[in-house]
Amino acid sequence: MRGSWFHAVLGRKSRRAFDGLSSRNTTLQYLARNPIPTFLSNGERKLFNATTQVKIKRGGSVIHGIGVSPCRFVNGLSLSALSSFLTHNAANFCSLPENEARIEPMGSVVLPCPGDLSSEVKEVRVAADDSDCDEPRSQPKAITRESIDFTKIPIEKLPSVLIIGRPNVGKSALFNRLIRRREALVYNTPNDHVTRDIRDGIAKLGDLRFRVLDSAGLEAEASSGSVLGRTAAMTRYVLAKAHLALFLIDARDGLQPLDLDVGKWLRKHAPGMKTIVVMNKAELLDNVSGSLGAAAGEAYTLGFGDPIALSAETGFGLAELSEALRPLLEDFVLQNIDVLEEDTCDDSSYLDENIDSKLPLQLAIVGRPNVGKSTLLNALIQEDRVLVGPEAGLTRDSIRVEFQYEGRDVYLVDTAGWLERTKQDKGPSSLSIVQSRKNLMRAHVVALVLDADEIAKAKRSMKHAEVVIARRAVEEGRSLVIVVNKMDLLSGKQHERVVNIVPEEIQSVIPQVTGLPVVFVSALEGKGRMAVMRQVVDTYEKWCCRLPTSRLNRWLRKVMSRHSWKDQSAQPKIKYFTQVKARPPTFVAFVSGKVQLSDTDLRFLTKSLKEDFDLGGIPLRIMQRTVPRRGEGEPKKNTRPAGKTTQRMVN
Repeated sequence: MRGSWFHAVLGRKSRRAFDGLSSRNTTLQYLARNPIPTFLSNGERKLFNATTQVKIKRGGSVIHGIGVSPCRFVNGLSLSALSSFLTHNAANFCSLPENEARIEPMGSVVLPCPGDLSSEVKEVRVAADDSDCDEPRSQPKAITRESIDFTKIPIEKLPSVLIIGRPNVGKSALFNRLIRRREALVYNTPNDHVTRDIRDGIAKLGDLRFRVLDSAGLEAEASSGSVLGRTAAMTRYVLAKAHLALFLIDARDGLQPLDLDVGKWLRKHAPGMKTIVVMNKAELLDNVSGSLGAAAGEAYTLGFGDPIALSAETGFGLAELSEALRPLLEDFVLQNIDVLEEDTCDDSSYLDENIDSKLPLQLAIVGRPNVGKSTLLNALIQEDRVLVGPEAGLTRDSIRVEFQYEGRDVYLVDTAGWLERTKQDKGPSSLSIVQSRKNLMRAHVVALVLDADEIAKAKRSMKHAEVVIARRAVEEGRSLVIVVNKMDLLSGKQHERVVNIVPEEIQSVIPQVTGLPVVFVSALEGKGRMAVMRQVVDTYEKWCCRLPTSRLNRWLRKVMSRHSWKDQSAQPKIKYFTQVKARPPTFVAFVSGKVQLSDTDLRFLTKSLKEDFDLGGIPLRIMQRTVPRRGEGEPKKNTRPAGKTTQRMVN
């Protein structure tokens, strides 16, 4: 900006730097962001700082220098308008008499502007900002109900909706309908409780997203020591953390005395919570016959407002449920908008810094009934998340829990007791067995829990069902960790004997995998909790490892040289050895000629891999591909030879 009021205080070098700016607007924007330009010398900095604070009076006009500190313009004055005014009066600013200039602190600026700007500029207030920000902060946009997008809210910050009601009213069926998957066990048992633990998931109801919790059937009059009393206590604990409640009743059976008891229980333990009454199994009710109106009239007596008729089995009435939930969920978001915005900003910065973060670890806890699987889960997450007790077969649903361990996301699954499925098994027990097998196949690491007390009494480490679990996990390619629980019940000699004998017996029973890790814990007392997680993470990292081909081929030359071959002429010639995948580690040996690796050779290579690369405790797979020699029907060079691939599992 040649001829401007600050141009006279600059040296030759600094003038060139200012003259290099593209326009007057660019110059003013630069000064607003940089109160003292960085390219000025020390003497120029002092003179520039003093000059910009000069208050100049000429012909009734009052103006203050800009550039002392970052500033913002109030009352609608644009930066281009101020730039135009400074341009028209630049010559007057530089030729003022000395006696008309005096130094004063910054204040408001009143400008009798030219005629073309009189309608735009009347008063300018320059407010100094002592913060270190480079640019003025933009005002956040006001969030309205129409602008709320539930899909962009973090999962852990979504509102929670608890499904509650007496037994056998369809709570688990509605849970499966909302999450769009068959996760919870559903079985028609009027005299029994299928669901015993709290299961959570992400509900997808149109464009609404919220956390939905499935609870056990509530009986308010159950004794405190019984199973129903413990499930009621767990429901009360979860109800304190929920934001809304869906009170389910059976529209076919009508209002029952147990429904009235549940209503009283809700008013007692959650007096201020918004509750929506849902009449489930209402697909056969209509207004023509009056059955729907009669059922709604009974539901009104509960005192929770207008009921909603739906059918969790067919999906009827979900639109009405969405309309009833939307204003309540939007109110929750608007009340907690400050917390949600802070968490969103923190999460975005965290993701930018940890873009190569560790993948979640899937851990399944399996074993026979009553060996302490649920107690071990509660000990690992340090929370009473699942129901525990001395009764065998207490867990029916496979409960999935997410928690953090050393910055890594871990999905922990507590499965039901593993039993051999027979034709006589019907009902919830047979469904639990199927669900446990599915979770075993989904897991990355399988923790097989054994009972130390039974081992000491029976003088054998594993029973038939536990051997079946271990072998199936190995066949599926999953990493395996043995956890011996209830060590607090053993005396000194028994403790020492179990610690010495169990690893040897397990190795003899499961010879497919050598070096299986064994951890001795007491879940009830919380001893060995960190040892279990350290061993699980170490085994998982081995399971995910990848070895470079060059390192494998150097290792192969050493291994083949020390292997004793019965017939050197019949020795297979491995051209090279490479790893093709991980999880579990899978290797391919390219063999030339017609001689293939025998089972003995494959076992030798597997054992050498585990010893030399510290891969014990995880299953390894070695395949071999036969590459025909040159001249033996080899196709043209441009075409790829058809090799024969043979996959063998070392058993």
